Amino acid sequence: MQPPYAITLDVGSSRANKTGAWRVERPVYVDRLPPCNDACPAGENIQRWLYHAEAGDYEAAWRQLVDDNPLPAIMGRICYHPCESACNRAELDEAVGINAVERFLGDHAIARGWRFDPPPAETGRRVLVVGSGPSGLSAAYHLRRRGHAVTLVDQAEELGGMMRYGIPAYRLPRDVLDDEIERILALGVEVVTGRRIDDLAAEKEAGAYDAVYLAVGAQIGRRTEIPAGDSARILDALSLLHQVAAGDPPLLGRRVAVYGGGNTAMDAARTLRRLGATDAVVVYRRTPKEMPAHADELADALHEGVQARWLTTVKSFEGGRLVLEKVRLEGRDVVPTGEFEELPADALVLALGQDSDLSLVEKAAGVAVEHGAVSVDDAMETGAMGIFAGGDVVPGERTATVAVGHAKHAARAIDAFLRGETLAPPPRHPLATFDRLNTWYYTDADRQRRPELETARRRSTFDEVVGPLREDNALFEARRCLSCGNCFECDNCYGVCPDNAVDKLDLAASAAAGRHYAFDYDYCKGCGICVAECPCGAIDLVPEVI
Repeated sequence: MQPPYAITLDVGSSRANKTGAWRVERPVYVDRLPPCNDACPAGENIQRWLYHAEAGDYEAAWRQLVDDNPLPAIMGRICYHPCESACNRAELDEAVGINAVERFLGDHAIARGWRFDPPPAETGRRVLVVGSGPSGLSAAYHLRRRGHAVTLVDQAEELGGMMRYGIPAYRLPRDVLDDEIERILALGVEVVTGRRIDDLAAEKEAGAYDAVYLAVGAQIGRRTEIPAGDSARILDALSLLHQVAAGDPPLLGRRVAVYGGGNTAMDAARTLRRLGATDAVVVYRRTPKEMPAHADELADALHEGVQARWLTTVKSFEGGRLVLEKVRLEGRDVVPTGEFEELPADALVLALGQDSDLSLVEKAAGVAVEHGAVSVDDAMETGAMGIFAGGDVVPGERTATVAVGHAKHAARAIDAFLRGETLAPPPRHPLATFDRLNTWYYTDADRQRRPELETARRRSTFDEVVGPLREDNALFEARRCLSCGNCFECDNCYGVCPDNAVDKLDLAASAAAGRHYAFDYDYCKGCGICVAECPCGAIDLVPEVI
């Protein structure tokens, strides 16, 4: 005889009773925007390609990555990775080394000779791209992928823009640059180098182009009036870097000052050390806290022996001596103090910012230039129909990754324009914030470090400073991703549901639903255990609609 409190279960079924009528809230699977994706100026689906990388499917990861950014080996070296500053993992220990994994994938693709898929059928439409920096190259890539004929024109003899002529080889080896450029050109891009375009509107009409993308960058160094003697050697940082890249470095002496505080100033100072300057001194009118240079760039410069004079301006340069004046900050204002000192110097390099040469749009009716930049709308189109612009020539932050993002967005807009359509912004998912994560499930995992060249060799060669992750390190680093806000099929919801109300879908149903699981609301009572136990915050409880 059974005791009165015994419960008889239907052993032929894992679901004894339907519970749906008890529910006042129901769980639903959601997709949230990972903070890394949100912070990426190039608009990469970082979480998705990390998902493939952590499974060891590096080609799938690379192909997902280059769907947005065709230059992963380059950007894995020169991007300042704002994605990592936004990474939720930093709340646990350290951010995921996204940039290092991106570089690994880019290098891996080069080593294995992976190529882009060929373009689809030709559309018969022709687009002129002016400038071959990161924005121009990326625009050419995205436009060719859509079947449009692309002519890429640059006034330099070699492609790459500031990536070739402004970023030193110790940060970006030229063989890596050449490999990623060649892969884009292999899509069938027509290239014209060594040719300057003086009238963009006339060029568009003469070439019968259906659209134009302007991406000439900012390659003119700003100057300032500094009283100087006849023998004083003064040049701008961009000219210095360009001459070094072209294999014709200037002779500037052993004591050289660099006036400015941006990344170009750091590149110039570090380059001077490699050219033999025993005293490379950065002179900047503010403090390190206000420097526009990236913190890592400053740290590397100081590590390599570059000196710095903070809160200082250059007043004059004559007879091998710079006259410097100390200043103080009052809010954002720089106030002279009247205190002067001298600094021995053989040359002065100006790194005070860059401007774009926009003389080619002076006769283009409708193209407006304000504060040295071309005005564009949300689709990157100027006031002249069919003329688009991006990268350093438009208002905004001037980085290579921003330029790549502009190109992708503009290429989509140009494609829509050529098809007689209007580009519609994609829907935006809510942000996946750290408070939604169930971090109990994540174990400690130290961030993997990329090796660096020893200091002595840094000062005497242009060998690459930062090395790559090994494959095992890259795999480990990819697996540190928390998959914030999106299901990664961990089976937690399936395993913890007390009512067995989570179904695993077969391949066909999974493809149709866009996920591997579905709730059976006949048996779900809305207890919320699945929500609480989801590691990545990909399930919400919503009010039941009666």
